[in-house]
Amino acid sequence: MKTFTTATLLATVGMFGLAGCASTGTITPQYVPPSTYQSYDCQALSQEYNRVNRYVEAARNEQSTLSASGVGVGISAGRWGISPNISFGVGKSNDTKARDAKLSRLYGENDAIVQSARIQRCSFVNGIKIYGE
Repeated sequence: MKTFTTATLLATVGMFGLAGCASTGTITPQYVPPSTYQSYDCQALSQEYNRVNRYVEAARNEQSTLSASGVGVGISAGRWGISPNISFGVGKSNDTKARDAKLSRLYGENDAIVQSARIQRCSFVNGIKIYGE
């Protein structure tokens, strides 16, 4: 029984270890023309920039990108005798495609706002970089 609880504990720790190494990858911004925000003044651009950044943070904090794709239970024989074996299959969930598309659009809007604010020489964009800078 002690071997079973040790194996269960090791399998659980291994699963959380794999979850810590997962990444969402690089999301490229969708192109949004800066002329979309041409009629905005600096104050409106600043408010829009803050609003888009709140949406970006909310989208980043959505549900985890990992999903269990399988659980295996078996018995293995080794140097220490016969012991139970539990394995977990972990992979990227397909549900993240919608989240990544939303983030791509939001990143594009953010870049367009910054570019438009630079054209109008708004002070709030000093030191803010866009994708690729």
